[in-house]
Amino acid sequence: MTKQYLKPLALALGVALAGTACSKHNDADTAVPGGNQPSPASTAAPAPSGSTAAAHAGPSFNIADLDTGIDACNDFNGFVNAKWVAANPIPEDRTRWGAFDQLAENSLNTQHDIVDAMDKGAANAKAGSIEQKIGLLYRSGMNEDAIEKAGVEPLKPELAKIDALKTSQDIVDFLDTSFNEGNGYVFGFGSGADFQNAKIQIGYAQQDGLGLPTRDYYTDPKQADNRKAYLAYIAKTLTLAGVPEADAKKQADEVMKFETQLAAASLAPVELRSPENQYHFVSVAEADKVTPHFNWEKFFAAQGVTVDKGFSLSQPKFFKEFDKMLASTPVSTWQAYLRFHAIDSASPYLSKAFQDNKFDFYGKTLAGQPQQKPRWKRVLGTVNSSMGEALGQLYVAKVFKPEAKQRANELVDNVRNALKARIEKLDWMSDETKQKAIQKWNTFLPKIGYPDKWRDWSGLEVNGENYFGNVEAASKFNYHYDIAKIGKPTDRLEWGMTPQTVNAYYNPTDNTINFPAAILQPPFFDANGDDAINYGGIGAVIGHEASHGFDDEGSQFDGDGNNKNWWTKEDRAKFDERAGKLVAQFNEYAPIKDHPDLHVNGKLTLGENIADLGGLNVAYDALQEALKKNPQEAQEKIDGYTQDQRFFLNWARVWRGSVREKQAMLYLNVDPHAPASLRAIGAPSNMEAFASAFQCKPDAKMVRATDKQVKIW
Repeated sequence: MTKQYLKPLALALGVALAGTACSKHNDADTAVPGGNQPSPASTAAPAPSGSTAAAHAGPSFNIADLDTGIDACNDFNGFVNAKWVAANPIPEDRTRWGAFDQLAENSLNTQHDIVDAMDKGAANAKAGSIEQKIGLLYRSGMNEDAIEKAGVEPLKPELAKIDALKTSQDIVDFLDTSFNEGNGYVFGFGSGADFQNAKIQIGYAQQDGLGLPTRDYYTDPKQADNRKAYLAYIAKTLTLAGVPEADAKKQADEVMKFETQLAAASLAPVELRSPENQYHFVSVAEADKVTPHFNWEKFFAAQGVTVDKGFSLSQPKFFKEFDKMLASTPVSTWQAYLRFHAIDSASPYLSKAFQDNKFDFYGKTLAGQPQQKPRWKRVLGTVNSSMGEALGQLYVAKVFKPEAKQRANELVDNVRNALKARIEKLDWMSDETKQKAIQKWNTFLPKIGYPDKWRDWSGLEVNGENYFGNVEAASKFNYHYDIAKIGKPTDRLEWGMTPQTVNAYYNPTDNTINFPAAILQPPFFDANGDDAINYGGIGAVIGHEASHGFDDEGSQFDGDGNNKNWWTKEDRAKFDERAGKLVAQFNEYAPIKDHPDLHVNGKLTLGENIADLGGLNVAYDALQEALKKNPQEAQEKIDGYTQDQRFFLNWARVWRGSVREKQAMLYLNVDPHAPASLRAIGAPSNMEAFASAFQCKPDAKMVRATDKQVKIW
């Protein structure tokens, strides 16, 4: 289940936006359309911010990358990144390439070394150890001969169960059993903090089940070609599994009609950002009234969980339609839908024909990716999705020193203090609301690098021969690990990302800001970098995640993680007015050169844009405080650029990169983050400090008019 309330820095984590109705698997090339999940990266231990060693060990920004022929005040992204983008084309096995992706690519080699060593040493590894299990899992994925020989055989037991369905009750029984096996169809189910009592975990049932990215893909005339391609993909997928061609085409039509009906009852991505659309607490009896043909008590019993007072039936309209389809849709149509999604979900772990077929649609057609990633990268992606934290434990031991946590914490404290100071000085917020904001600030829990306590993997059994079986076993193991939390206290120390993930996130339901080990490296953090470089990079990332606690969504949760209003009516209106100006700013952007009619969705990206704006302002304030402690450094130029200039230069460098056109179009529909090129300029254009640093004239493009400048936190 994709947890809507996690707020990552960038779309980089294998979040299943589409491509499967079953959320059990997460293949590196297909879970996100186009397959561009930056993989984890190696890291260097950061030096303390403001230290002499950090400030004067040497330049950490290559000014040769700057295109001085471009006016920084009119095209700051071009000034900082155009030369690098021109010199660094997107690799054929990716749909985008930039700072995040470059770190990820470098890290893949580190991770490859780890899993390769585990594979070779599996025979001598301690029985049941994570080293042995990772080695065997990786070995099974690289055993192409065995996978090719098996063909579709590993999936036949599941297909036989689907073929045997005869009644609506049979379908319900099948769904109950399949979820228990880690194979979720139609909807998602998992654990999460109760929005009204965040100290306790409850069950969440959420909309899912679509093979196309969003509901609009099923009706939008602009997506007609993608619908046609998807229909062909469904038919070919069924054919590969032995369905006669004529029957496959008929079943493909049924699957498309089924999903179109389901899509009509689904919420759009922008709607899913609202907490009221993520949480709808009901008793089991109340849920059964919404779905009289689907018994929730029986479902929970099949999962082996007790929901006590109730659970979140998060999107009632969706589940009402799901129930209607149980009663009125022919069993043969249900079979076609379940059959296709069983094959589709399993395809990355079956023979080459299945893998290539899935990539051809989700990679080439939807996202424009020319080539599939090499097999070792795809299998490594499976290791990450199946045993990610276990691999992270080995990764941390190899590349991340424990003392780095303390060093990074110093920078976190400096940026958090700058955020507090900003809140206290706000001229538009009342003292009453400020007090509540500071109360929330006081309960922030920063987590650096990796978990203090690692997961126990003793219940997972894998072998070196059966790749599909291993993935199935891991899926079931991880599903039950998740739902076992239901009814238990929320563990604020648990992580929602692996240490090897090049990203960071905020979670409003536990009020934590989280910075995995892999992001604590250049260009985000440089042990040899001056203060400006570090504050413009990881400092702004820290500020970004902390600001999520006060964005349009995070601000609806209190310091305990409860969805509770802590604003006065007047202050909320002032906040919404300012946020509306940021929506308007990003609505104006049309980032795809050959499609000037396609604009950023300012509402969909609002939370991330607020976090960018707040984070950059807070990090700038923290830099000024650091420079006060070293006046000499504050006056020095490095390579001809001031500390203020280098701060903004590194912010833009973090977002350098390019995206293939189809992937860019897809992101506009599904990604809550604005395109990277716009993140480089969006926040700075609202800051007087930027205009001052580069001596921009009032009419420059990077200087927004006073009445359009956005100032929130």
